[in-house]
Amino acid sequence: MDIIFLLKSSVVKSLDVLFGTQFHADDISIQPTRKEFTGDFTVVIFPLAKKLGKSPMEIGNALGEYLTKDDPIINGFQMVQGFLNLSLEDSVWVDFLDYFAKTKSFGHQDPDGETVLVEFASPNTNKPLHLGHIRNILLGWSSAMILEASGKTVKRIQIVNDRGIAICKSMLAWSKFAAGASPESTSTKADHFVGDYYVLFEQEFQKEYSTWKSSPEGQQIHSQQKKADQTEDAFFAAYKNTYFNEYSVLGREARELLLDWENGEANARALWNKMNGWVYQGFEQTYKDLGVTFDKLYYESNTYLLGKEIIEDGLKKGVFYKKDDGSVWIDLTDVGLDHKLVLRKDGTSVYITQDIGTARIRYQEYQAKQMVYVVADEQNYHFQVLFAIMKKLQEPYANGLHHLSYGMVDLPTGKMKSREGTVVDADDLMAEVIEEAKVISEERSDLNAMPTAERDEIIRKIGMAALKFHLIKVNPGKRMTFDPKESVDMQGQTGPYIQNAYVRIQSILRKAIDLPSIASEGAIELNELEKELLSLVHQYPGLIVEAANQLDPSLIANFNYALAKSFHRYYHDHSILQAEGATRTMRLLLIAGLANVMRDGMNLLGIEMPERM
Repeated sequence: MDIIFLLKSSVVKSLDVLFGTQFHADDISIQPTRKEFTGDFTVVIFPLAKKLGKSPMEIGNALGEYLTKDDPIINGFQMVQGFLNLSLEDSVWVDFLDYFAKTKSFGHQDPDGETVLVEFASPNTNKPLHLGHIRNILLGWSSAMILEASGKTVKRIQIVNDRGIAICKSMLAWSKFAAGASPESTSTKADHFVGDYYVLFEQEFQKEYSTWKSSPEGQQIHSQQKKADQTEDAFFAAYKNTYFNEYSVLGREARELLLDWENGEANARALWNKMNGWVYQGFEQTYKDLGVTFDKLYYESNTYLLGKEIIEDGLKKGVFYKKDDGSVWIDLTDVGLDHKLVLRKDGTSVYITQDIGTARIRYQEYQAKQMVYVVADEQNYHFQVLFAIMKKLQEPYANGLHHLSYGMVDLPTGKMKSREGTVVDADDLMAEVIEEAKVISEERSDLNAMPTAERDEIIRKIGMAALKFHLIKVNPGKRMTFDPKESVDMQGQTGPYIQNAYVRIQSILRKAIDLPSIASEGAIELNELEKELLSLVHQYPGLIVEAANQLDPSLIANFNYALAKSFHRYYHDHSILQAEGATRTMRLLLIAGLANVMRDGMNLLGIEMPERM
């Protein structure tokens, strides 16, 4: 039951009768009336004035008077400048309550036959998942859920970055310093174990670099190459990568290990398989704890050579050009970008080459004309280039490529740095928010009286809701700070606050015993809070579509919060179980429906709702 659709149809007919001018429903803009004004829905009159050649006030007053007399669902109107606020009969809202309360998966759209690929997570196998990965994963998972609710068939995929110099740093550090240690022998979660050696490599490299900086060779290079106004510290900070590539013993050994791997040398491949296997064990547990799964995994070790044939074909067609040194480029200046390298002079691939090939393979596998890449905003330029190239190649899916760009996550203590070991690992963060939830639960005697396993499961759901909601409620494009203590606040804009509203409703419904199937057979007078709650619920289907189109799960998160906040106020101001007759029946059906929508809305974010807390 779409009340806005009904109103648009009525407005179109009324305008034809009043002014003899035909409009289409798409020409009419109707939105919920703002709280400071009287009314339920507002018709925006300004767009009609030009076509009708009359003032907005004249049109609005004439339309309001006609609708109030002619349309039985409208009982009053108010004109505020160019906005016509319409008030509806309570019976309209009661009919809507009956509709949404009995509609399974209310707000979800019918399948439209389109497949969308959502790529997210995509970690490196040299370290465990961390806080930044969690935001990526949660945005990817919730976007996939919302896209499914909007009618899409969704495939959740990731490409695992399992090769390259960073991976070889962990491998080299383990081979030099581990003395055969393993996750089992050290009782360490496997991906954390590998990550420790990535950090150890950086620590050993910093020692080596510090020694070299003070050596005669280092001082000579400093005196020869530093800028006139550059301090010694600034020079060596900028020179570190050059040192790694040209002078470092550890750097040379890591590059040699990478070359051995690329050449298929047996020992290098065996070490690579062993350490990546450890990391995959750890990743699998973290994904399970986060409640996410994937339909398909791609591995960079299998895809990094992809795209070369496409580049060669594009050369023949003039999409790319070759420089004198043999490197291949593309000119993107006509779309506001620059010249981009797509093959090195030795014929080896770069990241963009791999992405070109991977996109085509995915299209061949799934025939999906829409692909969403969930990647931090540090890679905005990369995806601008990739999408521009795919359009120049005239790929059939080129116009359906989307970059869900998100801001990085900071802690109250500042930025995280993987190589320095200052990141917050995903597992540690999940444990911390669950511990915060446990501290709060110890103050609640109803949880303390439960069996331990049941209480621990509820605490887990509360902690994970705190973590997930806090990271999703912020618009993806914004950089954000995550504070574990703030995330579990029962009174703030948090996941546990919404869970508390749901649990409160379940408690009422358990006491009610017999739940109604319809709101009432007779006339019911609704109060303003009941209309507000119903108006919020009425927006849910459209909000799912909007969130899917914008790839913005924060819209659903903030809807859930608004719904919970209005319910808490309603619960405080109005009795439900003590109400009588038709009012009691309507209120029970209302809160049962609210609970269903809350549960569904939080499920779209990957958040579970406890029955008690």
